Amino acid sequence: MEKVRIAIIGVGNMGSAHIHFVQNIPDAELAAICDIDQAKADSKRPELPEKCRIFYSTDDLFQAECVDAVIIAVPHYFHTPIAIEAFRRGLHVLCEKPIAVTKSDARKMIDAHAKRPDLRFALMFQQRTLQAHRKIKKLIDGGEFGRILRVNWIVTDWFRSQSYYDSGTWRATWSGEGGGVLLNQCPHHLDLFQWFFGLPEMVRSTVSIGKYHDIEVEDDVNTFCRFADGSTGNFITSTGEFPGTNRLEISGTRGRMVFEDNVIKFKRTEEDVCEFCRTTPESFPSMQTWDITIPFGADTGHPHQDVIANFVAAIRDPEVKLIANGEEGIRSVEFGNAMLYSGLKGVDVEIPMDTVAYDAMLQDLIRNSKHTKKTAASKTVVNMANSF
Repeated sequence: MEKVRIAIIGVGNMGSAHIHFVQNIPDAELAAICDIDQAKADSKRPELPEKCRIFYSTDDLFQAECVDAVIIAVPHYFHTPIAIEAFRRGLHVLCEKPIAVTKSDARKMIDAHAKRPDLRFALMFQQRTLQAHRKIKKLIDGGEFGRILRVNWIVTDWFRSQSYYDSGTWRATWSGEGGGVLLNQCPHHLDLFQWFFGLPEMVRSTVSIGKYHDIEVEDDVNTFCRFADGSTGNFITSTGEFPGTNRLEISGTRGRMVFEDNVIKFKRTEEDVCEFCRTTPESFPSMQTWDITIPFGADTGHPHQDVIANFVAAIRDPEVKLIANGEEGIRSVEFGNAMLYSGLKGVDVEIPMDTVAYDAMLQDLIRNSKHTKKTAASKTVVNMANSF
């Protein structure tokens, strides 16, 4: 197969970065870019290959039939209709996170792909490529921590300024983005959470709307999870704390693992904790532990580029497994939807969740919004490198 001809749809912050990533992949050709903002699209010309075409509508792009695949990097609500049309046109799809705003929209995308199983459907979950995360996944799947009893993940290093939220009219609005920290910053960690541990069967959340910013969506979330096997979890995130924390703690029957500051530490017990608890004759017992710093390989290259390269390789070779296929994206969306619904309604939410109730709540939020969006795009300094 010749080079895979790719179009990038949306050349904002992430789409602009993908322009360079695609050109670094030998088996890929950046054949087109597309953005409804004509001035923005035209401004990218110096960064494009000579033969790369510029379009100002997806209709024109699709009708030109000049590409094999698309990378979707537009505001969240547009992921669903663009992906569905791309599949209908016979194009492979790599979608930026999240797959969609709601579980029901994610399902529509997955159903559209099911009609064209010959096409590849991938998601930009580049956090799965990091060596530390791959090592943790391997340790969990290999049973190194024993039976998992409790997990805590504090992810508060997503600090964002008011200027960030003011940088686009769609940002941090129910109608433009569909949510806040859960839908924009945290899809990666929601994906990793379910990739590591599976989805919980119930969540109960506390959600704060505009706690730190002048926005109408959530910027602070604290969630309790219960899993089917009786284990529990906590997920805490915010865009208003600095310096923030990214700390994952796994407590299992063979000890405690902590991943923080890119170091995996494991305090391993000599025997199974639950078995020891049941059988020891001592009232105030202790057992020996081993303090282990678990090594993992160094990250090389760029995670986003690695996902695109994997996408290209999977198009060229059906035997290549995608890093994150589209069907998996519905899980993190459902997890985030359940958290938000629980927090705003003040109820426990069971998973699988009631998508009809969630969609109705979101439409009510959009319909009843009284928030006045302030924009300061001309004053905004955007450096996406600080976000990775």
